[in-house]
Amino acid sequence: MNYFELYNLKTSFDLDLHELARTYQQLQQLTHPDKFASACDRDKRIAVQKNAQVNDAYQVLKTPLFRAEHILALRGLELQHEQQTIQDNAFLMQQMQWREELEELEHAEDQEAGLLSLDQEIKALIDQQLEALHTQLTEDTESANQAAATLVRKLKFMYKIRQEIARKEDALNDL
Repeated sequence: MNYFELYNLKTSFDLDLHELARTYQQLQQLTHPDKFASACDRDKRIAVQKNAQVNDAYQVLKTPLFRAEHILALRGLELQHEQQTIQDNAFLMQQMQWREELEELEHAEDQEAGLLSLDQEIKALIDQQLEALHTQLTEDTESANQAAATLVRKLKFMYKIRQEIARKEDALNDL
């Protein structure tokens, strides 16, 4: 399903998130299963399915990484469940460095400051990668799509490591 079409939007990495949220609310009102409480079973089932599609589409479109994956899937590059590894040796070394730094922070005197610093470093890199992803997705060529796919793979790792940092920060706050 093309989520952009469902929301009547042009397929683009650039979205007005306020407009997306407004459209989401409108579609929610139109498809909410409670509206079909007195309808026949078939219509109830369709309402539940449509409402689920509206919800799924919103979650994908509001998140830049998921939006990029969806655009690439519409272009024939399915990344969502792939297990392909990144072939960029410099990025692999960067991953190892972040993992080591994260491990070393467990024994640091000021873990919170170290985690914050690492998180900010990765966040800045994510912002750069999202800009590059935007540039690649404006072109619909095989090479641009492949470059965008590589960026998505890298971003997935960066988001994952930021989640690990957040878990460690939460654990510190629970002490």
